[in-house]
Amino acid sequence: MTDLIKLTGGTLYDPANNVDGQVRDLWIAGDKIVAPPSDPATRPTREIGARGLVVMPGGVDMHCHIAGPKVNVARKMRPEEKRGSQVLHKTAVAHSGTLGSVPSTFATGYKYAGMGYTTAFDAAIPPLAARHAHEEFADTPCIDKGIYVLMGNNHYVMRSIQRNEPQKLKSFIAWLLGAAKGYAPKLVNPGGVEVWKNHQAGNVHGLDEVVDHFNVTPRQIVGEVAKAAAELKLPHPVHIHCNNLGMPGNWQTTLETMRALEGHRGHLTHIQFHSYGGGDADENTFNSKTAPLADYVNAHKNITIDVGQVLFGETTSMTGDGPLGYFLSKVYGGKWFSCDTELEAGCGITPIKYKNRSLVHALQWAIGLEWYLLVEDPWRVVMSTDHPNGGSFLAYPQIIRLLMDRTYRQDVLKTCPPRIRERSQLADLNRQYTLNEIAIITRAAPARILGLKHKGHLAPGADADVTLYTPNDNKETMFELPRMVIKSGRIIVEQGELREPLNGKTLHVQPDYDQDVERDIQEWFEQYYSIRWRNYPVEDHYLPDSELIPAGA
Repeated sequence: MTDLIKLTGGTLYDPANNVDGQVRDLWIAGDKIVAPPSDPATRPTREIGARGLVVMPGGVDMHCHIAGPKVNVARKMRPEEKRGSQVLHKTAVAHSGTLGSVPSTFATGYKYAGMGYTTAFDAAIPPLAARHAHEEFADTPCIDKGIYVLMGNNHYVMRSIQRNEPQKLKSFIAWLLGAAKGYAPKLVNPGGVEVWKNHQAGNVHGLDEVVDHFNVTPRQIVGEVAKAAAELKLPHPVHIHCNNLGMPGNWQTTLETMRALEGHRGHLTHIQFHSYGGGDADENTFNSKTAPLADYVNAHKNITIDVGQVLFGETTSMTGDGPLGYFLSKVYGGKWFSCDTELEAGCGITPIKYKNRSLVHALQWAIGLEWYLLVEDPWRVVMSTDHPNGGSFLAYPQIIRLLMDRTYRQDVLKTCPPRIRERSQLADLNRQYTLNEIAIITRAAPARILGLKHKGHLAPGADADVTLYTPNDNKETMFELPRMVIKSGRIIVEQGELREPLNGKTLHVQPDYDQDVERDIQEWFEQYYSIRWRNYPVEDHYLPDSELIPAGA
């Protein structure tokens, strides 16, 4: 018999259903939210008193890096960080684990759950490495998860665009997502990584530069993949890491990328890293260009963003953007790793440290906050640190405090170089987020942007992923330690202690496509790949706990 749980008298924040701080009961049966029983005499199996507590859906992190070969390389690269980081000791219900900027698999799941998050998506997996990522997901407890599949520098994608074969491109994208058990197409520095592979320290510097050998441009890659994703009716649109990440003056490239969508839906990720004015890597000209970009986003509803907030402290940069990794290694002069995933993608990893006394780093911090404060519709801006690139996902409570407490924000701003006030608008922005808006950018909006109709809200039929917080004037304290976290109808965290580390599901898509294209794809594989065609797709048994999200969801 299915347990019937009643949360009694909680203060609900459920913006997807226009519930803003209303005291209500919440009923759970099995792993779903349900309507109150029609018979008032019905008694719950368990009643949980929630009076005085804030009740929200489980958090959804739609952009992070928590699985796959890049994450494992970063773990190996940072032994000094592991030695100095907190250790999670084995308990009766939990494995041991390490933290640092790149936590171990078990620690990742435990810490997300301990903060009230129940879903997370890894944002950059080469399809050739998808099996590896899914194996790591099997060791990442407490959260549902999914992967975005890298294809912005995929040779077959660029060849299809070069030959003006949109139907073949669309079918290949659908096949690739199904083969990798992925969730969405991901573009990273489209065309630029391929140039990097062929030219020492090479890159593309604008949307209309031609990629060698394929005679295509980044603008064409963005536009054609966005169009194909729209025609496939994928639940989440093309997910774009723009060209020229981190470069002064890159805001113009970002604006052109938005225009290249030509009205199709598109999600621009870690937008903070793409909003810089200035030129020639000159600190004296570096400045914020958030305002004109936010104006464009406000005027174009086909575009959504996540921020990629920078936090001060030490972290690790890991990216599918090979030339960026090389650039950062030159800036920081430390360890550096780069790799080429055959015909598909690249990768760059290096340790970095953001300092509040650095004008550039302080501006990066300020630009991220400007994005939250200047985008008018909170349904189109999502909280992220691009974990771990801008900082750890464990910093989300600090970001919430920065958004909800203008005085605290101004106090942190005072620790930064005074010139930051001349080069950004942050000091003049008085907006303070409400609890309802926090529920939007951390839960309801990412679920909606991902096309997950059963997540990010508390109406009947939703996943029973629920977080209860104890109100506190210090919102960082409030959000870093939930009173209780419920995942799939089961209490997994209570007062900061892990109770039951259940395994979450892997969310993926399998769009329909013209299967006649498989003959061409197979010929391509057998000619160019080091792996046989029949061994490439991820088998179903790699995802024992999975959920297929239909197209058009």
